[in-house]
Amino acid sequence: MKNNYLVQKKPLSALLIFSLPIIIGNLFQQAYTMADSAIVGRFVSEQALAAIGASYSLTNIFICIAIGGGIGASVIVSQYFGAKEYSKMEVTIFTSLISFLIISILLGGIGLFFSKRIMVLLNTPADCLDMAVEYLNIYFLGLPFLFMYNVLSAMFNAFGKSKIPLYFLIFSSVFNIILDLILVTQFSMGIASVAWATLIAQSISAVLLFLVLMRNLRKLKCGCTLFFDKTELLSITKIALPSILQQSTVSIGMMLVQSVVNSFGSEALAGFSAAMRIESICVVPMTGIGNAVSSYTAQNIGANKHKRVIEGYHAANEMVFVCAIIICLILKSFYRQIISLFLGVDGTAIAASTGQNYLTFMGWFFCLIGLKMAVDGLLRGAGDMKMFTIANLINLFIRVALAVILAPRYGIAMVWYAVPIGWFANWIISFAQYRTGKWKHIHI
Repeated sequence: MKNNYLVQKKPLSALLIFSLPIIIGNLFQQAYTMADSAIVGRFVSEQALAAIGASYSLTNIFICIAIGGGIGASVIVSQYFGAKEYSKMEVTIFTSLISFLIISILLGGIGLFFSKRIMVLLNTPADCLDMAVEYLNIYFLGLPFLFMYNVLSAMFNAFGKSKIPLYFLIFSSVFNIILDLILVTQFSMGIASVAWATLIAQSISAVLLFLVLMRNLRKLKCGCTLFFDKTELLSITKIALPSILQQSTVSIGMMLVQSVVNSFGSEALAGFSAAMRIESICVVPMTGIGNAVSSYTAQNIGANKHKRVIEGYHAANEMVFVCAIIICLILKSFYRQIISLFLGVDGTAIAASTGQNYLTFMGWFFCLIGLKMAVDGLLRGAGDMKMFTIANLINLFIRVALAVILAPRYGIAMVWYAVPIGWFANWIISFAQYRTGKWKHIHI
């Protein structure tokens, strides 16, 4: 497992090599969630699309818990890998897998029990409530596989093998879309079809990825005799909890303002849901860069190369600006065509205008979340979590407060006007902490 390029190659090259498979993989992951919405919106009904949108912010919280937990664990794994302490690395991997498997089973059970109550509390429109609950219940059954896949992917990323999760994600995405089409068009299963397709595809990928990980660990011959360590669990938790918060900020915020969006009716919700799917794809490169900076920082700190961390951070910001310009140009040029992919010929004018207005406004601001993700990735990789956590909480508070207070008075657009303000505040706080240099002296 000679994947030490993160501590040897030029920072920009190292980050590109590492982040591209993550970005491509996440794009595939978003592609099949986008396909879920497009297939349902075109072949089932606009209410079915609204139902997926109503549950999206809730399901995304669980995805972010899985991703954030995996990233948190991978920071510890990356530092052990950079320091060549392979035995401790293996113990951390097993501790992470066992812990998150237990957490996922508990969360899945809670989700099944409270799914309808949550949807009612979020003011889900009556004409799509039952479909949203049906979708959620199947989703919660597959939660352990979702968690295991994301944590396993993070483990491979921790020691530089980001291409392996990519291969499995491509397989999972293509298989998922094929199942979507078959179950919707041939078996007329409605909204349940996309939920079952996701569960089946992710479960197969998670099992296969686990087998590949075991084979890679055997090659290291770590001599590990311990499969669960409380000390390592505490170290993982110190990084994972703020990381989960950072990953979940957008989704928690959207869930808290979901009732505001829902109050505008299922037509506006359908357009908003379509635009949110597009936003989730636009954010993928920024998230990938931030996650790459996290592993890059952790490995270089483990190898005692602090100057390379700063060089890598500057390179990451360059990548962010390039991605932001490309995203802005695409959205400004093709926003009508993009929204029409979800709504089809029967889409209402309210749904179309809501989605288009969201995209045309947000297109200018994706550089802000990229800058935020890059500096957050550095602080997370260094284990400097205090101000990191505060910054993300302030981001969440601003988004929720502005949307809840202003949207009922001035219209649904206030929901997305609040987003870049929260991102900017988050970046300012995290960047100020980075400038103090305290992250260089953190010991996990």
